[in-house]
Amino acid sequence: MEAEGVPKIQILKGAEPDLSAATYQIHDESHTIGNSLRWMLMKNPKVEFCGYSVPHPSENHIHIRIQMYDNLSSLTALLQALDDLEALCDTVEDAYQESLAHDKYERWDEKR
Repeated sequence: MEAEGVPKIQILKGAEPDLSAATYQIHDESHTIGNSLRWMLMKNPKVEFCGYSVPHPSENHIHIRIQMYDNLSSLTALLQALDDLEALCDTVEDAYQESLAHDKYERWDEKR
């Protein structure tokens, strides 16, 4: 559950004015999105570096650092990676639902 008044994504202090290098804090997320998002960002050839961390297990957020080539915007890369990750998840879900509906596998009803 997202805390009231806390933005989902914040840019932390120390970002370059053009956002070519910045660290973002993503609230209410963990390793699951952190590693997937890092992987998606590193597929972008315009991204020079990307890494994420969970500052402390009791803190309910992650930090993701993005550095771009040619002074491009890390925010643009982050938003594109989020869109690409959503599209990938949709594709996987569609393939799963198609397989579930049409493939042959053993089915049973669980009795209580």
